Amino acid sequence: MNRIVSALIVLAALLVACTRAASDEPAKIVAPPNASAAVFSGGCFWCIQPPFDDAKGVYATYVGYTGGATQNPTYEEVSGGDTGHRESIEVFYDPAVISYKQLLDIFWRNINPTQADGQFYDVGSQYTTAIYYANDLEKREAVESMDALQKSGKFNAPIATRILPLGKFWPAEEHHQKYSHKSPDHYQAYHSGSGRDGYFQETWGGK
Repeated sequence: MNRIVSALIVLAALLVACTRAASDEPAKIVAPPNASAAVFSGGCFWCIQPPFDDAKGVYATYVGYTGGATQNPTYEEVSGGDTGHRESIEVFYDPAVISYKQLLDIFWRNINPTQADGQFYDVGSQYTTAIYYANDLEKREAVESMDALQKSGKFNAPIATRILPLGKFWPAEEHHQKYSHKSPDHYQAYHSGSGRDGYFQETWGGK
């Protein structure tokens, strides 16, 4: 009987390990046909994903890492701050429904663009903000958007967000994708506790 119980315990441990291993695998990106793509870094990627997911004309989003040289980065490696990568999001969208300029507006309204050392209470280069352009048009629209924001009078400090050429985007582990749906209570507590809710209300009058 003890041998049976021991075998069941081992089997249960193996199942848990396998489940954890599967959830730790990077997500598989499936790019919708004929979709355009845009990449942003907006601090904690759990918090930047829902606003894009809710936008009409957005087909799909994936959170991940970009900006650094480390190949196949993991969450733990990026969180350590030594990979050069930022937590990021890739947005697949229909440009006939939503424009790149509109995506930029969503981005600006969901970050603190003047914070140079991270985002809210997440501090480190991996949490700094950036817009990654894939072509000259995206670069021009990003620069124009940032200039307009700086001149808007909403901010006393200079805009700290970087505008950078797009490199390889590495998808994050599957359990980080759509985190607001997978762990809604923790997500809401984190989003509010980080100071985002109060900042967005003060800056934009709510979402």
